[in-house]
Amino acid sequence: MHKLLIVAVLAILPLTAQVKITQEKNQIAVSIDGKPYTTFFYGPDVAKPYLYPLRAASGIAVTRAFPMDKVEGESTDHPHQRAMWFAHSSVNGLDYWNNEFSYESNPKVAGKMGHIFVTKIDKAQSGAKQGEIDETSEWKQPDGVVVLNEDRKMIFHSGGPDRVIDFEFTLTAKTEVKFGDAKDGVFGIRVAAGLEEPQPKAPAEPKRSGLMTNAQGGKTEAECWGKRSEWMDFSGTVEGQQVGIAIFDTPGNSGFPTYWHARGYGLFANNIFARHEFTNRKEPDGSVTLKPGDQLHFRYRVVIHPGDAASAHIADLYKDYAGQYSAKR
Repeated sequence: MHKLLIVAVLAILPLTAQVKITQEKNQIAVSIDGKPYTTFFYGPDVAKPYLYPLRAASGIAVTRAFPMDKVEGESTDHPHQRAMWFAHSSVNGLDYWNNEFSYESNPKVAGKMGHIFVTKIDKAQSGAKQGEIDETSEWKQPDGVVVLNEDRKMIFHSGGPDRVIDFEFTLTAKTEVKFGDAKDGVFGIRVAAGLEEPQPKAPAEPKRSGLMTNAQGGKTEAECWGKRSEWMDFSGTVEGQQVGIAIFDTPGNSGFPTYWHARGYGLFANNIFARHEFTNRKEPDGSVTLKPGDQLHFRYRVVIHPGDAASAHIADLYKDYAGQYSAKR
């Protein structure tokens, strides 16, 4: 009887972690339920760390492959927009956003690009319901001066039908640091071609079918770009499947609710610093200056879901998510 009970219990327990985190050289692979999900890339040859690709629970990639891989019909603009990243284009006048090493041969930008280097992987932990990667980075000027320390936590959740990642970023100033009022920032995703808005000059395939939606009911770039909102969603058809990506801002974040730098060509980002630029100078300058030791904190949730924002109940998911932080305030 006891042996039968043990066998029955073992049969319902997972043989391996459902979220598996695997450390490799200068990258960390994440798999969920035995299927590849994403990889965290860093190292001396990476201008800023990034996750690539992001996948839906079905396995469909919802981020653009370029410039890491080549897919027929994809656009090849903005090679610095690598799947998912965190940076800003104006930090003490230096650009940490448009900063891929290939640009440094251009005399117009030489010496103007900062870089973000991972110095330590603090945690790479698998788990039955979630896996976690914690890392520490330095934001460095070309002269080697470290202006910011970044502590990042990424939690990957198992289960379906959605794929959920929670992000936490803490930026600590090592010198006096000014984040300038500039549109290129801060937390960004470059979506797959199918999630782009229809573009008149885009290739016929993959078909561009994307639709932006924000928490206020705005739709398309015309109604969403430069607007403040608690969440935004990009949805469309990728490889014959209707899928979407939502980003949740978090009560308590600096500048909440954030402004959105969301473009029809496929950039999906939020940025608290560009008040002046996003509002055509109707709002005051959005620059933020930190003294040594000062910190900025950001939390975001990313939800990759089947269907569109309405059928995925993104508004309800956001309400549940935000409620846990609002209750703490």
